[in-house]
Formats: sequence, C-alpha cells, structure tokens
Amino acid sequence: MALQKKAHEPKKLRGLFERPLGSGIWWINYYAEGKQRREKVGRRSDALALYQKRKADARRKLKLPELQPGKVVTFGHLMEDAIEYARTNLKTAADYEWKQRALFDAFGFRPAADVTPQEITRWLSDHCKTPATANRFKSFFSLCYRLGMENGKVPANPARLVKTRKEDNARLRFLSREEYDRLLGIIRREHPRQVPAFVVSVYTGMRWGEQFSLNWDKVDLKRHTIRLTETKNGTARTVPLNSIALAALHEQRSLVDNKAADPVFPEAGDYCRFWFEPCLAEAKIDDYTWHNNRHTFCSWLAMAGVSIKEIQVLAGHKTITMSARYAHLSPETTVTASERMVRI
Repeated sequence: MALQKKAHEPKKLRGLFERPLGSGIWWINYYAEGKQRREKVGRRSDALALYQKRKADARRKLKLPELQPGKVVTFGHLMEDAIEYARTNLKTAADYEWKQRALFDAFGFRPAADVTPQEITRWLSDHCKTPATANRFKSFFSLCYRLGMENGKVPANPARLVKTRKEDNARLRFLSREEYDRLLGIIRREHPRQVPAFVVSVYTGMRWGEQFSLNWDKVDLKRHTIRLTETKNGTARTVPLNSIALAALHEQRSLVDNKAADPVFPEAGDYCRFWFEPCLAEAKIDDYTWHNNRHTFCSWLAMAGVSIKEIQVLAGHKTITMSARYAHLSPETTVTASERMVRI
C-alpha cells in the first residue's frame, strides 16, 4: 500500500508548495522585479497555471525593461549582455547559455547590485558537484559583472570576492565496460533519442561545447571524420570516427533534420544533466559527469595500448602533459618499452 501511495504522489514542481501539507491548499513562490513573492491559490492545477503566468509576465518585463518602473538592472539583464558578448567574441557561447538557464530561477529577477558574495558561494555549494564546475560558474558570474561595470550598469563585481576552489586535476573518473553497458541500457530505455549523443561523446572524446555546437556540414560520413573549427584551445582539428561512433551518427541522422546548417544534436538540453543524471543514479554510478565521457575515451585508448602521443592527437589536448595522465592505465605498454634496453 505504501508503494502504491508513493506512485500516485504528484511530481514536485519548482515554485509550487502545499501548505499545510496534506491540506490540498497550494501556493506559488516566484521572483518579480527583484523581490520574492508568494501567493495562496488553492487547487494544484490552478496554482501551476498561475505560476506559469507569473513567470511569463516576469520574463516579458525582463526582455522589455522599459516596462519596469525605474528600469531596475537585474542579474538577468547582465546575463543577456554576457551571452551577446560571448556569441560575438568567445567560442564558449553554448556553454554560457546553459549556465544562464541554470542560474535564471535563482538570480534572473534579482537586482544585480543586491547579489552578495555569500549568495553566490551558497549557490555554488548547493548546485555544483565538483570544484571545477563551481569555478566555471564563478567565472560566468564574474564575466556578467565585469561587463556590467564596463557598461555602467553596476558599481561592483561581488564574484571577485568568491573564493576560487582547488581543483583536483588528477581525478580521472571513467566508466568500466560493465558500467558503460549498464548506463547505455538505461538511456536506451528511458531516453532513446539521446543514445547517439551519449555514444558519440564516449567514442570520440569531444568536449561538450564541441559536440553540441556541431552542425552537419562539419560531419563527413563518407570519410569517417568530423572537422572541428572552434575548439577550446583555438586550434582546428579533425576527429576520426570509429565504427561505433559512425553508426551512432547514422542513427542520429535518421532522427533529426540534417541539412548542412542544422545542428547534429539539437536536443542537448541544459548540459544534458536533466536526463543524464537520473540515468546515472539508476545505474548506481557515482562521481561521474558528462565531461567524464572524455576521460572514458582517453582511458579506454590507453588501456588498448594507444600511445600517449596518439591520445594527445585524438583528444585534442594542447600539451602532451594532459595526455600523460592516462599513462598509468597502460602498464603493458611501458613494460614493453622498458624491455627494449634488455635487447640492446
């Protein structure tokens, strides 16, 4: 009975809460004009409808700031400026766009000048699983405020007072073959349209930004290659497609529009986390993110006896030092190299 009751419990939705619990009286919680607002509604369906209306109205005012009394500069305005700047000047616009979506509910309608370093630190602690992710979000906060200061919209940058977290660059979490098969099975069952994206990520080692900014005109299925013109280190490179990655791309081509200018993976979502993380949890795979697919790619290459130099080329590492982190995974290769001195 307890399991049956749990199955019929309504799905929790952000911005809606029942008070008192079990009373059937629902409230909504949202931000408008930089202030937190709560409204008592009644039925859950009515509360959901009103919450969606309030959010739509708030977004309309964000896009049309002239409708706001006093033209309060919100952090949402700063994010819009940062995204526009990134699209023009940086190669990480797609990365910043999903950060904007992740931050919008918490900070989008807040007056930018009222956000404190403590609030930023608290959000990073609550929402970022790794120091590296927290530091990337801190950089986005800082970019928003730096541009805001240059444009005369805010007087200071609170992100400068947020402590940068120490990153463990030696951390190399990768999937075992058994974990990969288990996770792939769950993705295929729960999110079948995302299977090609996951397989291509593991079997090419492309960075998230490289993969989800990719258009079909950069994919050559006849020559089995992908040509990346915009990469993290600024150097164009060619990604060879093995048979598994090639099959996944053929499958993806059958699922989406595939004209030259169309994105290869249009359903990327918010960094894939909202469908990928539940699959990881069901597969009982801990301490793993989408970026770790890249570690899986490099680790499997090393364990297959591929040289460190070849890994550098295939992964697009700027220096061989980055690739050398995987050397310990191929002890047979190093032992063979050491044995050569015996023959001499």
